[in-house]
Amino acid sequence: MSNNKILIVSPSWVGDLIMAQTLFKLLKAEQPNATIDVLAPDWASPILKYMPEIQNSFVLPTKHGELAVKKRFACGKMLRHEHYDQAILLPNSFKSALIPFVANIPRRTGWLGEMRWGLLNDIRHLDKQKLPLMIQRFAALGLSKDTALPSELPWPQLQVQPENVQSTLNKLNLSVDPSKPILVLCPGAEYGPAKRWPAEYYAEVANQKIAEGWTVWILGGLKDQPIAKEIQSLTHEKAHDLTGKTGLGEAIDLLSLAQVIVSNDSGLMHIGAALKRAMVVIYGSSTPNFTPPLTHLKQVLSLNLSCSPCFQRTCPLNHLKCLKDLHPPQVLTAISALHHD
Repeated sequence: MSNNKILIVSPSWVGDLIMAQTLFKLLKAEQPNATIDVLAPDWASPILKYMPEIQNSFVLPTKHGELAVKKRFACGKMLRHEHYDQAILLPNSFKSALIPFVANIPRRTGWLGEMRWGLLNDIRHLDKQKLPLMIQRFAALGLSKDTALPSELPWPQLQVQPENVQSTLNKLNLSVDPSKPILVLCPGAEYGPAKRWPAEYYAEVANQKIAEGWTVWILGGLKDQPIAKEIQSLTHEKAHDLTGKTGLGEAIDLLSLAQVIVSNDSGLMHIGAALKRAMVVIYGSSTPNFTPPLTHLKQVLSLNLSCSPCFQRTCPLNHLKCLKDLHPPQVLTAISALHHD
C-alpha cells in the first residue's frame, strides 16, 4: 500500500488549491513512497511546481463550471494507462467525479456532494461541525473512514527557488534594495467586491509606508487592474503596479520577498501565508473561521458585524460597512505590530 499511486482532483480556486497542500503533506507522511499526481485547471500548473509532494500534473480539459461530457470521457480514457490505485476528489460536484470513474481507478474517495453514488465507491459524509476548516475537510479524505485527524495538521508551505526569484525580478525589471522593506498589496478578490477593501484605503496605507521609505508593490491579475490603477493614481505613481504582468509562479516569487503583505481574503493571501510572510488580512463578507491564513505571522482584521459573514459576492445591504468601517490606521497599526524597523 505504501507504493500507492494517487490522483488528486484539484479544487477550482487558487486559495483552495494552496490549502490542499495540507492533504498532500499528510499523504506523504502516511505513505512516504506514494506517488501523488494532480488533475487541475491550467492555471494551477505553476503553483504545483512549488509543492515538492507532487510528482506530475495533468490539465483538466474543461473550463470552470463546464460539463463537457465528451472531453471528460476522453481525459478519463487517457488516464487509464496511468494505473492509479486511488483518486481523491476535492470538489463536491457530480462532474468532477466523471473522469476518475471513466479512468477505472479502483478506489474513488470523496464527500457525497451532488449525489455521486456509483461514481464514487469510497463515499464520505461530511459533518461540518466536526470539520469546520477547509484543510480539515481535505485532510480527512486522505485517511481511512474511521481514522481521526491528527490534532495538528501540516500547513501549506511553498518551496521557492532563489534563481527563479531573481529571474522574475529581471523579467519585470525590478530591483530590491535591502535597506527598503517591501510591502505587497493584494487588493483583488476573484470572488467579488464584498471581499475587497476600498482602493483609497489601500492607497492611504501605501502612501504612509512609502513616506517611511518602504517599497510598495501591487499584485493581482488582469481583473485587478482597475483597482490597482486607482491606488497608483492616489500614490502619485510611487507604488509599483504589477497587476496582470505576472503569472501565478512569478507572483509567488515576488510575494516571497515581502516583509509584509496586506491582502483581502483571496488566493494571493493563501499563497502569502504558505510562503510564511508576515500578513495583514482583511475580512469582509467571509470569515477566518473557515479559511484562515495558515501562518503564525499574521494580523487578522474583521469587524465581526451582525450581518457578517454573509458569503455574498456583493453586499446584500448595499452599505459594505464590514470593509468601509475598517479604516487604514487599523491596518497601519497591524503592520507595525508585525514589522519592527
